Amino acid sequence: MLLSYFRTIILYLVLIAVIRMMGKRQIGEMEPSEFVVTMLVANLASIPMQDSGIPLYSGIVPILTVLGVELLLSAASMHSVWIRRLFCGKPVILIENGKILQSALRATRVTLDELTGHLREKDILDLRAVQYAILETNGNLSVFPYPKEQPASAKDAGIQAKDQFLPITIISDGHLCKENLSVARRKPGWVEDILRQHRTTVKDTFLLTVDEKGHVLWLPKEDV
Repeated sequence: MLLSYFRTIILYLVLIAVIRMMGKRQIGEMEPSEFVVTMLVANLASIPMQDSGIPLYSGIVPILTVLGVELLLSAASMHSVWIRRLFCGKPVILIENGKILQSALRATRVTLDELTGHLREKDILDLRAVQYAILETNGNLSVFPYPKEQPASAKDAGIQAKDQFLPITIISDGHLCKENLSVARRKPGWVEDILRQHRTTVKDTFLLTVDEKGHVLWLPKEDV
């Protein structure tokens, strides 16, 4: 029984390493080839997990082989348009200049209900408001309304918008992120001053952030 635990932990760590090496996109928007690799790796790992009589390397070697092939194909697709189209396909225009391309819908097997459903997700109810709709290789639908249907930006309205700055987390759920102090150009003494102003401690702080302009956000922990 103990051996099964160790085998499962080892395979789990191997899978985590493989997914990390394949890239973050595997977790979200996957190409067809990437989806196949993810499913294949999961199945290869499940076999030695369930049967302790199978040597551990019998699961690890195929997983690493699949990883190697995936990395080679990814590198090749970056340098070859033909390989990229072969394994990933190419974007397909479903709506062009306000006209629904029915042949493109049939070729991609996208129903009209699915198309209108994706448009509703983009807060678009009127098909006539869409100038272009493109089905991307990862299955997402990119929608471009006519300019007159788009909400006015601050530039269009003649409004001087304020610049935005990325807040840097200094304290997260009672833990001091020391590596972020140098990024925020702050010293430990600055943290102590902020905590002293709020009469609290690091342990009792839920969130403390600061941006380039020096704007500070402090949130206390709620009593559980």
